[in-house]
Amino acid sequence: MTRPADIGVIDLMLEIPTGTAGMGMKQARQLTRDQGTDEFSHHPAQYLFKDAGARMSAASDPETVVAMMDTFGVAMAQIGVNPRKPEGALALFERYPTRFFGEVGVDPNRGMESVRALEETVRLHPNIRAASAAPCLLNPQVPIDDKRFYPLYAKCCELGIPINMLVGVPGPRVPYKCQHPGLLDEVAWFFPELKVVMRHGGDPWTDLCVKLLLKWPNLYYSTSAWAPKHYPRDVLEFANKRGSGKVLFAGYFPGLSYERIFSEMDDLPLASEVWPKFLRANAVDVYGLGPLLGS
Repeated sequence: MTRPADIGVIDLMLEIPTGTAGMGMKQARQLTRDQGTDEFSHHPAQYLFKDAGARMSAASDPETVVAMMDTFGVAMAQIGVNPRKPEGALALFERYPTRFFGEVGVDPNRGMESVRALEETVRLHPNIRAASAAPCLLNPQVPIDDKRFYPLYAKCCELGIPINMLVGVPGPRVPYKCQHPGLLDEVAWFFPELKVVMRHGGDPWTDLCVKLLLKWPNLYYSTSAWAPKHYPRDVLEFANKRGSGKVLFAGYFPGLSYERIFSEMDDLPLASEVWPKFLRANAVDVYGLGPLLGS
């Protein structure tokens, strides 16, 4: 069925362009060794997102981004909150309390410092609703099931927030083993109340991602970093059957343009009853957005 046009979409990954490099470029540069990455201007996997540099090089103010969201029917978007410099995000939440909510980036290499920073930052504003981690971009890298992550997982449980977790072979030219989706199996077993949202596709192990989604009640999958025409078909099939409450939309602007995302999304083979969950309802449930949206 064609995508319904009357759903206020919730986008689970958006970054407001600042005109400088973003989307993990600073972290990637600390780890990469190849000369090709040195040529990327704005995005850490610019060979994959070839037009991202042009979008990211033009700084956007919040008004412009909100207008873009309005054009494409996006009601709310998740943005990153830097625990060391949260002021910009906090100002955005105050100005647009129903349009943006936040995720706090965590670094398990910092031990209890990161655990305390996560709690302190989450308590700064009710719009901060999640933690996030990119194991492949940590320096040094930290596997998903490593003991260094466990205090952060425990704190997420205490705070009642999900953690967004990159899985699969990363686009930046860094090793992938720390992000193998199979590493989530033990985490989900040990922390049954922890909600984990897989990001960036889990490629090439999407069949394993589906198996884990079916197995663990609090494991979810978001579509970040993939253009809709490349969404894994086994994941879409799962969403249409037993996984309608497990798959969530994440757009990845400015890595991908909204024009491309929403034009390609109209061709997705999703059932009529799945669309509202995929575009909105699942995000409201997983991130507890009801109070922010007045529902």
